[in-house]
Amino acid sequence: MDQAVFYGILIPFLGTSLGAACVFFMKHDMSERLSRILTGFAAGVMVAASIWSLLIPAMDQSEEMGKFAFIPAAAGFWGGILFLLLLDHIIP
Repeated sequence: MDQAVFYGILIPFLGTSLGAACVFFMKHDMSERLSRILTGFAAGVMVAASIWSLLIPAMDQSEEMGKFAFIPAAAGFWGGILFLLLLDHIIP
């Protein structure tokens, strides 16, 4: 395995593992306020990742549609939101 590939896999794996370990070890020591702040931060990171890594490339790929290039990306975004709301309603 190429060394660059190995480090490219190892770094995100370690970051995810350390983040999860912090949650398990600090779970009972965190205040409700800190827990909500961290959850909000994580939600913001996920929204930013979905915009820069998914929505903008989707709009770039559909740029031949002209001024309506945002429609497939917006439809997929709202479809995903509705799907998650449906799952939240079905699986409490």
